[in-house]
Amino acid sequence: MSQTVNVKLNVNGAAAEIELEPRETLLDVVRERLGLTGAHAGCEQGSCGACTVLVDGELTRSCLIFAVQCEDKAITTIEHFGSPGALHPMMEAFRRHHGLQCGFCTPAMVLTAIAFLEESPHPTESEVRSALAGNLCRCTGYAGIVDAVLDVAGVAE
Repeated sequence: MSQTVNVKLNVNGAAAEIELEPRETLLDVVRERLGLTGAHAGCEQGSCGACTVLVDGELTRSCLIFAVQCEDKAITTIEHFGSPGALHPMMEAFRRHHGLQCGFCTPAMVLTAIAFLEESPHPTESEVRSALAGNLCRCTGYAGIVDAVLDVAGVAE
């Protein structure tokens, strides 16, 4: 029989108190308990970046952190930034520049790009590529993704 604990989380600005096992990852809790499925389970080793969320404003691999470690921290998922009827400018730029194909990596790519532009609002192409290097995409070849980020930054070529 597993021991459970109550954990208070702040996800996308909303408070949630969840009874969970201490071994549950933030990824599992966000997807399975809260129904926020933008973060994906890819490699489950932190290498692919598909599970990326923000924890207190920092890009975090949610497959590598236990949900109990996030108590009283601000967790932000891709769902915070837009919806099909109200796309965030980065989401719209990904669509416009064909920066997605299968869509598996897209939520984490968009979230990473948004966070990157908050830190570096006028990047070079090389800086964009470096910022996105931790997010793997097997479909697009990255050109459309980089173009989308540069477009939102206002430095598109």
